[in-house]
Amino acid sequence: MPSPQTRAISRSPRKSSTLMDVRLADEARFLMSWLDNPAIAGAVSPSGPFLARMMARYVDPRKAGPVVELGPGTGAITEALLERGIAPKRLYLVEFDPGFCRLLRRRFPGVHVIKGDAYQLSRSLGRHLRRPPAAIVSSLPLLLKPEAQRLTLLAEAFECLAPGGCFIQFTYSPLSPIPRDKVSAIDVHVEASPPVWLNLPPARVWIYRRQAETEMQAQLKRPNPAQEFFDKVKLGTEKIHLDLMRELAAAKARIRNEARPRQSRSKDPWQEAAYGGSRRTSGGNPHHF
Repeated sequence: MPSPQTRAISRSPRKSSTLMDVRLADEARFLMSWLDNPAIAGAVSPSGPFLARMMARYVDPRKAGPVVELGPGTGAITEALLERGIAPKRLYLVEFDPGFCRLLRRRFPGVHVIKGDAYQLSRSLGRHLRRPPAAIVSSLPLLLKPEAQRLTLLAEAFECLAPGGCFIQFTYSPLSPIPRDKVSAIDVHVEASPPVWLNLPPARVWIYRRQAETEMQAQLKRPNPAQEFFDKVKLGTEKIHLDLMRELAAAKARIRNEARPRQSRSKDPWQEAAYGGSRRTSGGNPHHF
């Protein structure tokens, strides 16, 4: 039976060659899509694996509900979501390009591929979703759209999302694609990931959540000061009680130890006097009275 190293050596060239072919084909598809319509494609190449994994990191596979991906392209982030543990039947991909739709259906069996406009999210999802999504992951070129359209998309996304759900977006800009002051105005909290330097070009992931839900989660995680005080009092009382019990037990032990020698000393002289006196008066006759 060949060793793992032998199998890796024998298989890795074919596998790496296949992956390279797929990568080059995806690059060519993206470039052609961008040439056909730069405003819709937004990028000339698909997201790299490091960026895709960073996007997927913010999707909790344990949270119930569908996961919607906007603008999946050739499926780089779709693949990362599947590796993250999201079941194919939970994934709903909204893609405008019909060629990418055919590719996604062929590449990811079991995943729901919806041909539609992500900027008309409610209409595109329509009857496809039976329950609100747990997360919406977007690769849309938001910075190419007017600010009002970006805000409309975010507001519509939160109308669709389940309570506690999040909207995840990446950009090549160091700034939030939706200005922070405008995000605060619609009661949304924004969080930024560390920069993904190994992506080309470097990118950053932005996570948007409802402000009230974020504050509630923070309060649940934050310890209750009153409870902390009573816990400390309880621990202190228990410690004092234990110390008193130890001291009481030690005092009882000392009393017992000190009492035993006194009893032996008090008994022996009387006994010796009684027996000794009787022996001296009787002259050694036990029957003398």
